[in-house]
Amino acid sequence: MSGVNLTSVVKKYGETQVIHGVDLAVEPGEFCVFVGPSGCGKSTLLRMIAGLEETSGGEIRIGARDVTRLDPAQRGVAMVFQTYALYPHMSVAENMGFGLKMNGHPKAEIREKVGRAADILKLGPYLDRKPKALSGGQRQRVAIGRAIVRGPEVFLFDEPLSNLDAELRVEMRVELARLHREIGATMIYVTHDQVEAMTLADKIVVLRAGKVEQVGAPLELYRDPDNLFVAGFIGSPAMNLLAAKPSEGGIIVPALGDDVIPCKCPAHVTDLVAGFRPQDLRIVAGSTHRVEMTEALGGVSYIHCLRDGQPKLVIETDGTHVERPGAPIAVQADPAATFLFDKSTGLRLR
Repeated sequence: MSGVNLTSVVKKYGETQVIHGVDLAVEPGEFCVFVGPSGCGKSTLLRMIAGLEETSGGEIRIGARDVTRLDPAQRGVAMVFQTYALYPHMSVAENMGFGLKMNGHPKAEIREKVGRAADILKLGPYLDRKPKALSGGQRQRVAIGRAIVRGPEVFLFDEPLSNLDAELRVEMRVELARLHREIGATMIYVTHDQVEAMTLADKIVVLRAGKVEQVGAPLELYRDPDNLFVAGFIGSPAMNLLAAKPSEGGIIVPALGDDVIPCKCPAHVTDLVAGFRPQDLRIVAGSTHRVEMTEALGGVSYIHCLRDGQPKLVIETDGTHVERPGAPIAVQADPAATFLFDKSTGLRLR
């Protein structure tokens, strides 16, 4: 297996720059996830690693090799796309072994490699079937199997689960995590779904507008975001980000109430944003807020509420807590779980 290193990587389309000097190290055997909103450049960056997009500047290395100007076939990567891209007239076995066949590998070697990949992906009973006889999850496993048989240095996944329904997405997340444990290969995975990123990744790369906002382990990004964008993007439901003003002994957050929330507030910053995870807010006796709706999900409930003229809040409670729309409540924050940001720069204040 090999790692992937990007140094000052740039992508331009004419005069328009879409990737801005990205530096990144993906260690050998690591599961690295690129995540961000639509249009942030994550798929473009993946395609540059694959060689499907020309690199305008900088260097891409896979292992010890500089692959920046190499053709895709010379890079030692295999890519799994959002669409399965299977040949409908071929069986599962033929689809999985097609690349090896085109490269002139012996039939016995192809059978062995396809059989090994089928065992890993639990596709043995389906090898003689055509793609139309398979479920969406099975078709995606065939596409992954086609990549496995090539024995690449690096696997690249471009939103491979986005065409699947919710149940299959969960199932395939488990399958991908198991696959990574079993074969130990370097994997780079693109998704806009931060739940996928949190559950699969060893390392998450958060992208926005072609720039890296933060790199780290999933819980590191969740517990210690560097800026407003990462704080609002990582976590479901999203962090409550609220205007705040410094006060003696802490801050006042108008969306929560008029009480001072004790915390350390830098004296030089006056334009603040305070962040609170939904589980760090709780409902208390009072009538400062009005409930808009309750998402009762069984094991947990999310209470959406607001104070007149202030942004909406989302509060996480246990599944037995259901508030009717219009009900008066009051909200209290956990001071120890307060995140503070400089509104003018978006940067975290620690």
